[in-house]
Amino acid sequence: MNFPYLTSFSERVVAPLHATVPTTIIRGNKAESFAIEGRNLRFSFTTRQTQDVPVLRDCSIRIPCGQFWMLLGPNGCGKSTLLKILAGLLTPTSGTVNVNEPKSFVFQNPDHQVVLPTVDADVAFGLGKINLTHDEVRSRVSRALRAVGLTDYMKRSVQTLSGGQKQRVAIAGALAEACKVLLLDELTTFLDETDQVGVIKAVRNSVDTSAEVTALWVTHRLEELEYADGAIYMEDGKVVMHGDAASIRSFIEARQSAYINQINS
Repeated sequence: MNFPYLTSFSERVVAPLHATVPTTIIRGNKAESFAIEGRNLRFSFTTRQTQDVPVLRDCSIRIPCGQFWMLLGPNGCGKSTLLKILAGLLTPTSGTVNVNEPKSFVFQNPDHQVVLPTVDADVAFGLGKINLTHDEVRSRVSRALRAVGLTDYMKRSVQTLSGGQKQRVAIAGALAEACKVLLLDELTTFLDETDQVGVIKAVRNSVDTSAEVTALWVTHRLEELEYADGAIYMEDGKVVMHGDAASIRSFIEARQSAYINQINS
């Protein structure tokens, strides 16, 4: 396996914030660590007509280490803005952010970050900035592709892959760099049903096979909650509910039912 691109510096992993020690909370005799924590986050922008347009309003979240959580809410509620703040792509107007490093933001469109001609070269791309031997690189690439179910695609041309397979290559690239936090922005939006399931199972497996990986997945699909350990529901720039996935799904379905009944009454 040859990796001719290892001297290139990767910008795939977005981690401009300094490395942080995970917050630990003691509950009885059990210590619970958080890989992602945002406290009292606010974000606003200005327009020509308005000085201060609020997008996030005093949002606080905590995601335990080694779990797969989902972030849901109606369009325009601030989900993607919150995710980009956690990734360091946006700076909050106020509040604090602590996210374990290294972290990776995986975009909605895989063509924005899968850039090299073959699968193995693309997964190895970010390893050029790490002092690794050729065997170490090969081992990391193999493990990462195994985690996302693409071992047999190692030498495939990226251009022959489906959208879902490209998403899994992007996730493998983050895992190869020993990413501790995956921030995933509506990865299944443009995918067919088969690819949707393939991508979400790849993330679930990545979390299950490594106690060090935590994932936060932005979605609007309630059926995807069956793969999650926990979830957060947002409305109008605020966190409305934060808890186990089954409770969040029941809460959202009750709200949807009440809204439909109100319209029909």
